[in-house]
Amino acid sequence: MPVVRGKNIEPLYSAETIAARNIELARQIGEGPTNDLLVIAVLKGSFIFAADLIRAMHAVGLAPEVEFITLSSYGTGTVSQGVRIIKDIDSDVHGRDVLLIDDILESGRTLLFAKELMYERGAKSVSIAVLLDKTVKRQTDLHADYVGFECPDYFVVGYGMDVAYAFRELPFVGIVTGDAE
Repeated sequence: MPVVRGKNIEPLYSAETIAARNIELARQIGEGPTNDLLVIAVLKGSFIFAADLIRAMHAVGLAPEVEFITLSSYGTGTVSQGVRIIKDIDSDVHGRDVLLIDDILESGRTLLFAKELMYERGAKSVSIAVLLDKTVKRQTDLHADYVGFECPDYFVVGYGMDVAYAFRELPFVGIVTGDAE
């Protein structure tokens, strides 16, 4: 079991498994609505997944434009106070196919907000790609169109996801199981 910064981290999905799945997802995305495709990565957690998935999309012949949005679903505490835009996109989505990319779909509130926002702005279609789908935590009727992996009810880190800003750099998705001895 890898030890990172004094913590035991049990790998859940290896870098190789994720890379192979990204190619499969890119192929699936290529079969969906991709006319004038705009990919919007939801920051911060999705940045590594989004980069790898966009490169995989290129490998299967897609050439999307890329944007970034930063959304916050929490105020100063741990209870949701709604979703707010921290950093908005610059592109016009009117009449375009939009693909939202996020690291994990849990409650669904943030991605539902983003999807509705894109439709309000005139997007032709809005689909969602997530690395992990944690259905046990869902609080909305939102479902991702493209899912890398089902996520068991663990707090996961790595591959862009963090705990207290740590572990984003890990090339795999893992579970912090405790302090290293």
